[in-house]
Amino acid sequence: MKPTYTDQQLIENRLFLNQLAKTFPTVEYAMTEIVNLSSIMALPKPTEHFMSDLHGQGDAFEHILNNASGVIRNEIERLLSDTLTYEEREVLATIVYYPRQKIALELEHVEDKDAWYKKTLTNLILLGRKICSKYTRSKVRKSLDPRFSYIIEELLTARVNFHDLDGYYDEIFDSIIRHDYADRVIVALTEAIKKLAVDKLHIVGDIYDRGPEPHRILDLLLKHPSVDVQWGNHDILWMGAALGEKTCIAGVLTNSFRHGNLDLIENVYGINLRHLLMFAQDTYKTAVVFRPRKTSEEAYYTNSEISIRAKLHKAIFVIMHKLEGQLIKRNPNYKLDHRLFLDTLDRVNSTITIDGITYPIKDADFPTIDPADPYMLSEEEEVIINELQESFLNSPRLQRHIKFFIDKGSLYRIENNNLLYHALVPLNDDGSFKQVDFGDGVPRGGKAMFDYIDAEVKRMYFAEPSERKTHELDLMWYLWCGPDSPQFGKNKMTTFERVEIDDSKSHKEKRNAYYKYQDTKELALRILNEFGITDTDRAVIVNGHIPVEKINGENPIKAEGRLIVIDGGFSKYYQKTTGIAGYTLVYDSRGLYIVAHEPFISLEMAIKENKDIHSTTEVENILATKGQMMVSDIDKGLELKKEIEQLEMLVEAFERGIVKENHRYRMVKVPIEN
Repeated sequence: MKPTYTDQQLIENRLFLNQLAKTFPTVEYAMTEIVNLSSIMALPKPTEHFMSDLHGQGDAFEHILNNASGVIRNEIERLLSDTLTYEEREVLATIVYYPRQKIALELEHVEDKDAWYKKTLTNLILLGRKICSKYTRSKVRKSLDPRFSYIIEELLTARVNFHDLDGYYDEIFDSIIRHDYADRVIVALTEAIKKLAVDKLHIVGDIYDRGPEPHRILDLLLKHPSVDVQWGNHDILWMGAALGEKTCIAGVLTNSFRHGNLDLIENVYGINLRHLLMFAQDTYKTAVVFRPRKTSEEAYYTNSEISIRAKLHKAIFVIMHKLEGQLIKRNPNYKLDHRLFLDTLDRVNSTITIDGITYPIKDADFPTIDPADPYMLSEEEEVIINELQESFLNSPRLQRHIKFFIDKGSLYRIENNNLLYHALVPLNDDGSFKQVDFGDGVPRGGKAMFDYIDAEVKRMYFAEPSERKTHELDLMWYLWCGPDSPQFGKNKMTTFERVEIDDSKSHKEKRNAYYKYQDTKELALRILNEFGITDTDRAVIVNGHIPVEKINGENPIKAEGRLIVIDGGFSKYYQKTTGIAGYTLVYDSRGLYIVAHEPFISLEMAIKENKDIHSTTEVENILATKGQMMVSDIDKGLELKKEIEQLEMLVEAFERGIVKENHRYRMVKVPIEN
């Protein structure tokens, strides 16, 4: 029933209503929009896709983005299993994922190309019509390549008599083929299918490090029509480096050299390493323990390139630990004094003392560490880090990528009653929210901690580089590895120990109490309530950060279904530990599903042999839903309901003469959008 407002209510809102009337100047305009919005609310809930801990694995990310975690393949199976063979369905799926490459391969052995084009277009139209059924015509139109939007929209939404449909399509197909447009129309159609298969993409942290192609992932995300990202600790490290924080710069380079990602630094981001390289070669006689991962000692001695990279790693490794020591001394509130161990280095006996225990180290050749002031940079190291800072601040592609994290990102997100954050909410041992002072003298925990960090990171980003104060930028390093950071969740980061010390006891990193309580429903509900989510019957927490060891029987679904960890080893680096190649979540109108993925073989195999990533839906429906969810059941529905109420108020104001209609505007149909 249409609400009734008093004259006083309408008068009190007249300023707002007059502004609204500029967009909807008459009763007819307002009523048309009410009908439009009401129809959107009756559509099925669009599909959301959740991914985390991508760690530079660009090839696998692009493939899962293309297949929408199996959504497209599942639709093909439902629609065409009775009319196409298994092999034909495999080929069709690959055409959707990689249309240009696969079309060229298929046409090499096709005798009747016109028939092949017609069959392919027919099947893609059937798939497209199913995928588009959740959207308004306007939404579909906006997803199409403008060059072919009329043709494709006509194919997807044609409303002709059933008996005439084949002839109608044949006429369109013949025209497309005759004018040599078939390849381009197929590409445009598959791009629309992929865009519409998933309405919203959530990246729950850690795009950077480990794998070699974070830039490829970010370039794809920059083109994505609807995406958000929750910052991971590896992302924060790169964001700090892009802001000019020197310890983060050294940390980024240390990670990159350790994992053999020199090309990313030099050729992708254009960071000038010339001075660092010359310094490393002149300063260090040997650096065998600093060779990139998965290279042998023999390779170090026989391959000059590996030797050079190892020395680069060693040089920046020393600079990083010196800078970290300076940062710790500047910030006693960070409580990181236990990581001040360079002053215990014994170069003669090749030992170091950490946490009261003296360990032998593999390489004690550190000529730039002054025993009298071990955290002081040498003059040349100081020049080098300043040059690197300038290079990071002025890398156009890096700054463009980091802008994405600011524009589309945050420390956490609440959407459709679900709470998304990368790692943890820090807790005390008794399970209460940890209160942390990040330098302004105000302890904060829970949501207040997250809000403060989010605001500080964005404030620093938008400040001029000259206005970014050193002690403020120090926060970025703390978020990367601080014991009470909501991005890290361990008492220490044992980078030095893992490289230099054989004793595995020195590598042990104690987890925050969050992980002790993580599997309890009580904690999940308390966190949801802390972040303002009260309807907890259909709410979950989604995070990543700690790989789920499925191979050892660990379950990604925790706290009786209220918390889901979707770090399943997307990066090849973790797959021996997890036993799979990542988890993703799919949240459609029927519910929330967790999907486990097998490793991606190669792009060549995917295209030539239709080798899709095999994906298994592990849990049919995590969230209990009563029938199909509609737009009216989600956040978008609440927004639309509010807009409808405002328009109904405007109609009443028009009808009572409190706001004047403007009939100079000709009535046109307002396009529906969702």
